[in-house]
Amino acid sequence: MKKLAWLLLSPFLSGPLFATDLMQVYRAAEDNDPAFSAARSTLDAGREKMPQGRAALLPSLSLSGNSVWNENEVTFRANPALNGKPQFNSNAYQLTLSQPLFRWQNWVAYDQSKIQVAQAEASFAQARQDLILRVSQAYFDILYAAENLRAVRANKLAISQQLESAKKNFEVGTATITDTHEAQARFDLAMAQEIAAESDLEVKTRAIEAIIGKEPGALARLRKDASLNPPQPNDMKQWVAAAEKDSITVQIQQAVADIAAHEIDKQRAGHYPTIDLVANAGSSKSFGSTSLGLLDTDYQNIGVQLNIPLFQGGQVVSRQREAAANRSAAQSNLEAARRNAALSSRQNYLGVVNGLAQIRALKAALVSSQSALESNKLGYEVGVRINIDVLNAENQVYVTRRDLAKAVLDTLMSQLKLKAAVGALGEDDVIQINSLLDPTNVQ
Repeated sequence: MKKLAWLLLSPFLSGPLFATDLMQVYRAAEDNDPAFSAARSTLDAGREKMPQGRAALLPSLSLSGNSVWNENEVTFRANPALNGKPQFNSNAYQLTLSQPLFRWQNWVAYDQSKIQVAQAEASFAQARQDLILRVSQAYFDILYAAENLRAVRANKLAISQQLESAKKNFEVGTATITDTHEAQARFDLAMAQEIAAESDLEVKTRAIEAIIGKEPGALARLRKDASLNPPQPNDMKQWVAAAEKDSITVQIQQAVADIAAHEIDKQRAGHYPTIDLVANAGSSKSFGSTSLGLLDTDYQNIGVQLNIPLFQGGQVVSRQREAAANRSAAQSNLEAARRNAALSSRQNYLGVVNGLAQIRALKAALVSSQSALESNKLGYEVGVRINIDVLNAENQVYVTRRDLAKAVLDTLMSQLKLKAAVGALGEDDVIQINSLLDPTNVQ
């Protein structure tokens, strides 16, 4: 019975192993990438700006105390009998409550803290987009390096077969030694290309390992029937407008500009009066062997404290000028961010559109190259084509196949970068591209 059960289960247990896909690599990068981990900690730090800003608006309570040994010399000239050197220990404590009633700079700082939290959130969103782009680029680099290595090895195999054929034809006298030399030269070149392709694949593998902290293993390749769609909406102006408004970089620079504008108000508040509610409660006790005896004082008081700044050496005015200059710089950086976002959206939109056109052209070129190869092989057999024609035709097929793979991967990257340019890149886009991969088709 056990043997029968094993026979029934063995086809499933010996099924194809599934390769690591893009989503799995992205999840591993979320957990292990040092740069993204640092961005997460920076976000946690940035979120503390609001509690800090709010704290300046809330009451503060402090407790102080002291214990002092006193040695004094008292002289009464009118009545020397009262002269003495009293020595005593005094103890005191005080509880102080302070509640700001009007401190304009504190309210401005609180408004700033809200913007700083928004800036921290935007910076983390930027870090997540960067992670998606870095992981995807590293993943696609490996796929292309593996495709290039396959093309080089297939070309090498075809050349080796052609070399053997040329040697046999020369031995029987149906071809010249030139055919052999040409095939040998192509084979040696293919050997060098294979070494370079293997090295490139190793480098690309280590690059993704630096992101996820471990070897990625075999990666899933694109499905053969995978189709890429044009941008939606298929209008570059709409993408540019969205990038100028919603780009994460623009959002960050907008927050910087808003913070700088609030800083001017905060520094201007240095001219304004401040009003605080202050309450104290405490006790003071003095002990000692002196004619003054024991002195015990308890007190409570409450009042409103007004402070009017009159002159601070020009510091407030100088800080206002500094804040105004920083605001001007922030506004310039904001305009630069808008222009760069618009440029990036245009470049990547054209990258997607032109990439799709290039893919269609390369698919047609691949069909033509394969037909040309078959024709040259047939022509070589009947003597109307020479060996170099077949070698060139074979090389053209592999180069076209490699270029097609690169065009597809570059177009996918342009799609991701286009979404990033408008601040819309997220996990849904990773899932969408992941659906184009075949886990059973290993790179």
